[in-house]
Amino acid sequence: MADGESRLRIRRDGDVTVVEFIDRNILDEANIQAIGDEITSLINESDKPMLLISFANVDHLSSAALGTLITINNRVRDKGGQLRLANIDAQIYEVFVITRLNKLFEIHETTEDALSSFK
Repeated sequence: MADGESRLRIRRDGDVTVVEFIDRNILDEANIQAIGDEITSLINESDKPMLLISFANVDHLSSAALGTLITINNRVRDKGGQLRLANIDAQIYEVFVITRLNKLFEIHETTEDALSSFK
């Protein structure tokens, strides 16, 4: 995927790959598919992926985006890796609570908290 097309900002912090979303609203099916593909390729590049997804810029998430997150979580776990989520807006976090996804994902308030939680 060409850099100009990426919907993500990706950086390394030691062994952890930190992913931030560029879009404030993650609602469009095509963008969600592209984001999922891009994160999957990051997972595939590592034997034991350590991935932190920051929602610092995100105001809205669709249910399709949540489904993609579940798929990403499963792929990371299948490879013996670790996934953390951080900086989730209170309204979006409420959706995680209602759907019980807050029990599936390890969610941290800040990127720093999430980074320090990796083993």
